Parts: sequence; structure tokens; C-alpha cells
Amino acid sequence: MSNIASFFDIDGTIARESLMIEHFKRLIKYEILDESIWVNDVKQLYMEYVNRYGAYDAYIEALAEKYITDLKGFDIEYNKFIAEQSVQKVCERVYLFSRNQLEFHKKNGHLIFFVSGSPDFLVEEMAKKYDITEYRATKYLYDENGKFNGEILPMWDSENKDRVCKELIEKYDIDIEKSFAYGDTTGDLSMLRRFGNAYTINPSKRLLKKIKNDEELSKKVNIIVERKDVIYKLKADVVTL
Repeated sequence: MSNIASFFDIDGTIARESLMIEHFKRLIKYEILDESIWVNDVKQLYMEYVNRYGAYDAYIEALAEKYITDLKGFDIEYNKFIAEQSVQKVCERVYLFSRNQLEFHKKNGHLIFFVSGSPDFLVEEMAKKYDITEYRATKYLYDENGKFNGEILPMWDSENKDRVCKELIEKYDIDIEKSFAYGDTTGDLSMLRRFGNAYTINPSKRLLKKIKNDEELSKKVNIIVERKDVIYKLKADVVTL
């Protein structure tokens, strides 16, 4: 008999805050990164996003670019301590819907996978916290001295997520029609398309547009909006943009 599985993105899907952003803040707190990186390169885009004048994508892309560059040369062993602290903080701030779904899948003996664009050393800690089956994430490469070398193998795009989902489906003999996918951005589109039960949690506008313009997806995908202590479950055809 084939296995039933669940595939979760993390940032914005399980966690209400980005793993990378929390880690970035702690790197500044411990003076690994200079605070001027935030003030000069990221803060303006962040304020524009918070005040709803700018896009989240612009802010997060600018932060990610600086993050990757300035992490170069940092020792991976020292980073483990900061990574553990960052994930512990983020684990305290997760969506109730996603927490309940994780519990549902565990209770029913389903396989659980995290497929995330966040750094692998953060997703690894998140995977330990939730005791999941396996994870895939953006790999941050390091040199023979155990220091980050400034190179990555990304996992935030739909193409790479589709590739690893295919690998896991074959490895674990997964029933795609009975399995589940959870995401919040266009990077998760391939997962939403692949599996019979698809959910998007507080989706981005770009993702909603793609769902609404795809007849199959618009009928299949469940849109979850969580605000305060209320969870709304909608279909794409009732959502206006």
C-alpha cells in the first residue's frame, strides 16, 4: 500500500516569521554582522513593506542577497548555537492551522516533509523540533575549514521544489492523490499542483493570481486566511484581488 504524506513549506506557511530573518537579527545581535547592513541596505525596504507601500518580495530578496554575501567566512560550528536559538524563537510563533495540521498528520501516521527555501542549517533544527520524516532546504556551502564560502544551492523556486518532491515520492512510494501540500508563495506552486489536497496559508498576491488563472488549481486549492483567533477557509473563485 502506498504512503500518504504531507509536504510543508515553512516561512509564512508554518512559521509566522521567516527563519532567515530571525537568524539575520541574531547575527547582528551577536555582532557577527554589522548593524549598518540593516540600516543602509534593508531597513528602507522593510519599512515600505510594513507600511504597505512596498512588496514583501523586494524586502526579502534584498535581505537574502546581503545575508548570503555577509555570512561568508563565518564558522559553521559557532553558527549552530545561533541557529538553535533562532529556530526556538520562530517555533513559538506558528500558525494555529499549520500546527493543527502537523498534529493531524502525525496522529494519522502520515509522512511529513519540510521543503523550504530557508537555509539548511535552520530547517534542520526545525525538522528536529517537529520530529518529521525528512527535509529539503537551500544548501549553504562551506570550505574545508568549516567556514561558509558564499555559495548556495537554492530551494525556494518551484522547479527545485518539484524536483525534490518527485524524488521523495519515488523513495517513499507516496500516493499523490491522497497526500497533502501546504505553501504560501509562487515557489510552492509545483507542490500545490502535484498533490490531491492542497492548502495555501495567507497566500501572496502573486500566488493567488496564478491560482485564480488556473482552472484546475482554482477548484482544488484551499485558501486559508488566519487572522487573530479566526481561521477562514476559502476557494479562489470567491477571492477578489
